[in-house]
Amino acid sequence: MKNLSRLLFTMLLVTSMGNVMAQDQNNPWAINFGINAVDVFPVGEDAPQGGYFEEFFNAEDHWSILPSLSTISVSKYVGNNFSVQAGGSINQINKWGQTEDNVTDPSIRVDDLAYYALDANVRYHFGDIIGTSKLDPTIGLGGGYTWIEEGPFNTSSLRAGSNNLVGAGTLNASLGLTYWLTDNFGFYIESKYKHSFEDYLTKHFQHSAGVSVRFGGTDTDGDGIYDKDDACPEVFGLDAFNGCPDADGDGIEDSKDTCPNEAGLAEFNGCPDSDGDGVADNNDDCPQVKGLKSLRGCPDSDGDGVADAKDKCPSEAGPAANSGCPWPDTDGDGVLDKDDKCPKVVGTVANNGCPEAVAVVQPSQEVINKLNAYAKTILFDSGKSSFQQRTFQVLKDITAILKEYPASNFTIEGHTDSQGAKASNQSLSDRRAKAVLNYLVENGISSARLNSYGFGEDYPIDSNATSSGRANNRRVEVKLRK
Repeated sequence: MKNLSRLLFTMLLVTSMGNVMAQDQNNPWAINFGINAVDVFPVGEDAPQGGYFEEFFNAEDHWSILPSLSTISVSKYVGNNFSVQAGGSINQINKWGQTEDNVTDPSIRVDDLAYYALDANVRYHFGDIIGTSKLDPTIGLGGGYTWIEEGPFNTSSLRAGSNNLVGAGTLNASLGLTYWLTDNFGFYIESKYKHSFEDYLTKHFQHSAGVSVRFGGTDTDGDGIYDKDDACPEVFGLDAFNGCPDADGDGIEDSKDTCPNEAGLAEFNGCPDSDGDGVADNNDDCPQVKGLKSLRGCPDSDGDGVADAKDKCPSEAGPAANSGCPWPDTDGDGVLDKDDKCPKVVGTVANNGCPEAVAVVQPSQEVINKLNAYAKTILFDSGKSSFQQRTFQVLKDITAILKEYPASNFTIEGHTDSQGAKASNQSLSDRRAKAVLNYLVENGISSARLNSYGFGEDYPIDSNATSSGRANNRRVEVKLRK
């Protein structure tokens, strides 16, 4: 055993080799410490050795065990379930086969022959394949160099005398199993067959068992996710977000959370909607009162499109131009004061709210133009013959003009753009012209004075190739019928 100190030094040197040597991808390095047993019997040789795998598990008769730290190795995971491993071991061989009768002396003893080995191999790990992280079975292939002290059954013909160390290269094949108690600590067993390249060094099996320690993974923020897989390695985070935090616990990681310190909803990028109006608090001008999206979450009690907070008449609909209040008509002539040139005297719409100086039997071209100017602002709901709310004032104005000429008859014409089927456009124009006629009749104009026709898309006044042109073509016209 005079070379024991040199082998131990070599083994320690192997453990310190940082880039020569295997574990999983999170902890790529591992060190194995353990004991080993050498068995020279079941190797396919003549007596006193035996056939391949003969009495393979007969540890009592054939295994030479050194019951102390006698093997150490370092391994590094290199990817795709492969690792590389290098290590060394020592032993004392005191059993060498058995007698032929195997009765009087089942185990032939030798005088503690020194055994030293340096080995390296490539291992394949099956843990991923069988779907477990606790059990780690491996198969390995490699080589090494083994020295065995000469004895009565292994005297080299190349070396005279005895007590000489005889060494030779070996081809090694191994099976191993590690049970990981934790991510970093486990127990292993391994059985390795060593086939010598030289006849003077016997083939043999070497079995080992011990503890395995994995290391090398880094978890800077201590959240249990290794830095290589941690999208936020400097901040404690959650598995669900690849190591990134969710400070308010709303299930949206902080980097994607517009309101990271206040629990909210995914549809609002992590911000809350306190009043439940579908507008996130960070975009809601009235976050404590349920309101409308169109008014940034503020209410509109009278439905005039002006938020109550800015509406001077919140209970009465009015235009935004008059702060949500309706325009007055002091003289009641149907012309609002803002448009009435004679606001305190009853007049006519045709004369801008002022009385007509001379009775006109038939409306002038100017009046007809005014009627059509009003008619072109009649707005219908899309694809329908129902009026939009703001159109009713226009219809009132048209009604007022027609009442000023009770002896005149009029034709209401409906026109569309060319979008859609022609037959549909024709039908829509008929219905819209009829809707205007019905309104006039319901508001005091004799049906005998009115006709309505729809012309569909046949008489455009502008190009249907542009949106503005199509808007001009969608119109109602009022014509004097002579």
